[in-house]
Amino acid sequence: MTIDHLVYAVPDLKEGVAAFAALTGVEPVAGGSHPGGTANHLVGLGSGRYLEIIGPDPDHPGARPRAFGLENLREPRLAAWAIRPDDLDEAVRRARGKGYDPGEVQPLSRRTPGGVLLEWRLTRRDDPAAVRPVPFLIDWGGTPHPADSGLPQLELESLTASHPDPDALRRDLAAVGASLDVTQGPEPALRAVLTTPLGPITLH
Repeated sequence: MTIDHLVYAVPDLKEGVAAFAALTGVEPVAGGSHPGGTANHLVGLGSGRYLEIIGPDPDHPGARPRAFGLENLREPRLAAWAIRPDDLDEAVRRARGKGYDPGEVQPLSRRTPGGVLLEWRLTRRDDPAAVRPVPFLIDWGGTPHPADSGLPQLELESLTASHPDPDALRRDLAAVGASLDVTQGPEPALRAVLTTPLGPITLH
């Protein structure tokens, strides 16, 4: 399993990035805008991984994107994570054979502030869940990986999950080739501990 990135959803991107910088002592860099009305800022997590802070695109006032529950989001949350399989299409077939459908493989893109077009493929489920503890799958193809773009760095110390049915979650994780420490909780949740210049912090 190769963790690609974590998704930290915020209701207001500028405010969310400022709050994250104050919490960690590290200023995330602008990643760019997506066609669906979102934009992101990024910070590296070491070992070819990164954290994506995503919110409604401030250059499109009034946008209410559905991605990662942003349409109704009231406070920041660690909403999802992605893994990078060696063969995306084969990983999808294997997961379906084990009883879990990661969703359809779709192409996406964004343009960096410098004008570079980044293109990738990922799995997308029509899932209204606020938090998705089973990772989506991503393939960057020939596009340079965002983690290799000189991002400011933090360290991912741990990533864990809680779920009302831990065994069911473990089965779904195994189907996509992922694993997490899972505990029982009242609702699905992700928890990441990051090492920062200001000490360890927890995102959830």
